[in-house]
Amino acid sequence: MNQDYELAKDCPATVIPAGDKVLLPAGAKVFITQTLGGNVTVRTDHGLFRIAKEDTGLIAGYTAKAETAGPVVGEFSEQAVWDALKTCFDPEIPVNIVDLGLVYDLAVEKTAGGHTVEVKMTLTAPGCGMGPVIAEDARQKIAALPTVESAKVHIVWDPQWAPQMISDHGRKVLGLE
Repeated sequence: MNQDYELAKDCPATVIPAGDKVLLPAGAKVFITQTLGGNVTVRTDHGLFRIAKEDTGLIAGYTAKAETAGPVVGEFSEQAVWDALKTCFDPEIPVNIVDLGLVYDLAVEKTAGGHTVEVKMTLTAPGCGMGPVIAEDARQKIAALPTVESAKVHIVWDPQWAPQMISDHGRKVLGLE
């Protein structure tokens, strides 16, 4: 998917890895480096940026490919939450947060009207400004599941993440086997 594009209009973006919100100007040249989880990672002359799914239409000539894992319809299940989490990606790493070993705990509680879901996750590096962005992406995808009344994603640092936490599938994707 690595291709050059131009922004048709001013485009909200997030600086990688700082996590700062910026506005990329119309006409800016962008090189798409990753298109996973609906969001797009682009490189410009000024660095790497994450463009949220809802703003990808501002990339002239870019058409988002259909995602294989979309919102779940039907009954709620813990597996549906795990599947939703597998659609969340660090914008610099082409492996989902579950296979990266970033999700430490998933708690589902049945309520009178549905479910509350709480997730504890970490990041590959302390101080990564993208943490809140990744956590919010995960929270939104969980909240969109049927009967979820409340979704919270907490970033934790204990235990500290290590590459050994990457799943076999993640290791294969990264060429670490």
